[in-house]
Amino acid sequence: MKFIIGLGNPGQKYLHTRHNIGFKVVDQMAGDDQKWNKSNKGKLEYLWLERNGEKIELIKPQTFMNKSGLVFAYIRKTHPQQFTGENLFVIHDDLDLEVGKFKLQFGKGPKQHNGLTSIYQHLGTDQFWHVRIGIDGRQGDRTIASDEYVLSSFRPDERLIIEQVVHQIIAELQQRIDSYATN
Repeated sequence: MKFIIGLGNPGQKYLHTRHNIGFKVVDQMAGDDQKWNKSNKGKLEYLWLERNGEKIELIKPQTFMNKSGLVFAYIRKTHPQQFTGENLFVIHDDLDLEVGKFKLQFGKGPKQHNGLTSIYQHLGTDQFWHVRIGIDGRQGDRTIASDEYVLSSFRPDERLIIEQVVHQIIAELQQRIDSYATN
């Protein structure tokens, strides 16, 4: 069983912001005809998929980014024996990487990310898969504060790049899940 958590903020206001790239990836993994379920008193949305006999739970915390770690109360309650850092993939924006770059790393995230800090606090560890997606398109211009910048939308030229990156990430995640299923 695999858990894939896409980080973002709920609501139409944040739908197309840089901070919501994690939601964008899991939404595309789910496909258009899937209906998300709500659980934990509306604190998360989840969806089950199966690929090559491997169960996958896609999760979108609905607590806003800074409280993303609250989702683990649900996971521990519903899947206490099946949850490990090896089967957890957290997809998030990364201001340390330029738009168009991404990294899939175990136990390594950006220098600062409030959503991940919340997760680290609730899990007690950073030992899980980080799917780090670059959102920095400032080209060295740091006049916009980081907390403002992550809530801005991608420029039209960046949207094309992001679409390609999302497809690459989904393909890499599916390849990893397939390799787990065959081992």
